[in-house]
Amino acid sequence: MSLTPPTSTTRAVVTGASSGIGLALAEGLARRGYSLILVARREDRLRELAARLAQRYGIEVEIRSVDLSDRAERAKLCDELATRDVAILCNNAGFATYGELATANPERERQQVELNSVAVHDLILAVLSPMLARGVGAILITGSTAGNQPGPNNATYAASKAFANTLAESLHSELVGTGVQCTLLAPGPVRTEYAEVAEVPKLDGLLPGPLWVSAEQAATAAIVGLAAGRRRVVPGAFAKLQTVGGQYTPRGLIGPILRTVYRRVK
Repeated sequence: MSLTPPTSTTRAVVTGASSGIGLALAEGLARRGYSLILVARREDRLRELAARLAQRYGIEVEIRSVDLSDRAERAKLCDELATRDVAILCNNAGFATYGELATANPERERQQVELNSVAVHDLILAVLSPMLARGVGAILITGSTAGNQPGPNNATYAASKAFANTLAESLHSELVGTGVQCTLLAPGPVRTEYAEVAEVPKLDGLLPGPLWVSAEQAATAAIVGLAAGRRRVVPGAFAKLQTVGGQYTPRGLIGPILRTVYRRVK
């Protein structure tokens, strides 16, 4: 299976496009000739990126400054996307929090669930039926290796990414033979603004440099995997090791280990 060739009317939608993997996905899809709808909260960054991509690749780039954790804002975007010819949806926006759930900011935790799980689901529901009616389309969901295992002191993020991981792999099988495909991007440590958003500056120093992958590496692997119709893309050797460990290590063993690790980031 391959991606739908870009046309003047089709769009690739990328959420979380203002930085990190989302920005790299936008660049990679623009390089392939896809006109874009870029979604993020930071309008200034979106405008700068849109101008650069349009000039460099000769494509059309639309921006939508939307807080996807806000249900009302998200609903307006979903209503629009349901009427557009969306060839590719990259469900990439997300963030993490660290620390004990009992002492966490309840509103921040709810926003995390809304963004990492509910928004992913809503956006897919908006574009999936039109894709099936056209008999073509591709969906990328950015999950995480964290979704393969318990995450004490990172509980909401691990749970929300478990939802994203399972949704992506379930859809991959459900859509076989329809012309529409779904691929999971499940990265491990990626060099982005992730630590800044999570408000945990120690996170970047938690692992040695060689164990991290760049946002560009993760995005390139994701687009190649999506084009090939793969079920799951796990960029980087360490992330692959995390995946195996998360799937096969007994929960009674891995839980205390990760609790000790995540306590170090606060």
